[in-house]
Amino acid sequence: MPKITFMGAGSTVFAKNVLGDCMMTPALEESEIALYDIDPVRLEESALMLEAINRNNGSKARIDKYLGVEARKDALRGASYVVNAIQVGGYDPCTITDFEIPKKYGLRQTIADTLGIGGIFRALRTIPVMMDFARDMEEVCPDAWFLNYTNPMAMLTGAMLRLTNVRTVGLCHSVQVCAPTLLNELGMGYDERVQAKIAGINHQAWLLECTRDGVDLYPEIKRRARLYNAGKLEIGTWEERRKMLANGEPRPGEWEENMRREYDLYRKTGRHGDMVRLELMLRFGYYITESSEHNAEYTPYFIKSRYPELIENFNVPLDEYPRRCIRQIADWKERGHELTENPTLQHERSREYASYIMEAMETGNPVRIGGNVLNTGLITNLPQNACVEVPCLVDRGGIQPTVIGDLPEQCAALNRTNINVQLMTIEAARTRSRDAVYQAAMLDPHTCAELSIDDIVSMCDDLFEAHKDWMPAYH
Repeated sequence: MPKITFMGAGSTVFAKNVLGDCMMTPALEESEIALYDIDPVRLEESALMLEAINRNNGSKARIDKYLGVEARKDALRGASYVVNAIQVGGYDPCTITDFEIPKKYGLRQTIADTLGIGGIFRALRTIPVMMDFARDMEEVCPDAWFLNYTNPMAMLTGAMLRLTNVRTVGLCHSVQVCAPTLLNELGMGYDERVQAKIAGINHQAWLLECTRDGVDLYPEIKRRARLYNAGKLEIGTWEERRKMLANGEPRPGEWEENMRREYDLYRKTGRHGDMVRLELMLRFGYYITESSEHNAEYTPYFIKSRYPELIENFNVPLDEYPRRCIRQIADWKERGHELTENPTLQHERSREYASYIMEAMETGNPVRIGGNVLNTGLITNLPQNACVEVPCLVDRGGIQPTVIGDLPEQCAALNRTNINVQLMTIEAARTRSRDAVYQAAMLDPHTCAELSIDDIVSMCDDLFEAHKDWMPAYH
């Protein structure tokens, strides 16, 4: 049975999903599971939770804990699969810094973990740590697969693929939920007859085709999208809406509360939470995988100091990620014991890709995923050194990406504006050059639309100083 090492095991809820999935998979249930973290409290909490799930599944897996950098090689030694879910610097202080310093320059953000100035500095903090992981892996588990879930996905996965010999794929759940989210929110319903083709870059991959029983759904999607963004789409009663959005799956109470707030907001104001993505689809022709709050800061169109009315018109949630962090921290303090102190804890396999990838590699039974891989001629009108997100087949032979060819030119063009920042940030991390960091920020669509060159440089210098304990020196 394989050894599965989880880097950042203090991400307790996510560890439950990925490792719980593995324990519920016959081909993986007897695996050796290595939990690695630098936070002893969170590591212990995750271990207690996973040990309870394992006991209630017949104690088939072996679970070991590894605390701190000095134990990292032992955690990785002999691993077949390494799952990465780290966050360097955490919410406090680093995420707070990523929001508050740009705000002093008049630069507002929503999530700040994938692109923009927040994504750039998150990558600069994280890539050196992942290079350390890679050096250890090349020594003690050179044949392992590195399954990266950490953002900024394209920057981190791209760095691993280009700067190391580690077999790497980047994974993001936005691919799985893209078509169901779109069809259900527009009242069209999603079922197994729907076929979708998705390709592009992480968080900005395009729903290139969407059919049901071979019939193109895009004309009706766009008709309804225009009505929805105009506040004129009939969405039914709350009970009907909830049933449509849940799509037959059990949903936590927090999800229902959020959806009810969305429902009431739409009934009252005609605004909803996906206005940015639908606007981009109507302008560029295709729907994008990741959420509207993310894509509001990947483009220069929606967060503009000269047009403050856009924030309300497109329902853009400024400072959304810090609010989520605060809620999650409070929720964990209040309800974390439900996971860590529940002796009867059970788990049902989720839709996260990790266990399906491992199962396919162990059994040879193929599975199709959306994976982040190096663009070795896969998308022909995007740069060859970019990290792209494309359909992939997984089996004993590893991960085989699909050749897509050209994206629609307008889609490729928008992707390239994000790829420019990604490639420059990887170059900055490789060379430790301040100029490369400045250039990455100058190329960022949202940053350069709002700030002067001098302000961009000054803001980067302030961030260098604030993050100096979390990243290497730049010259």
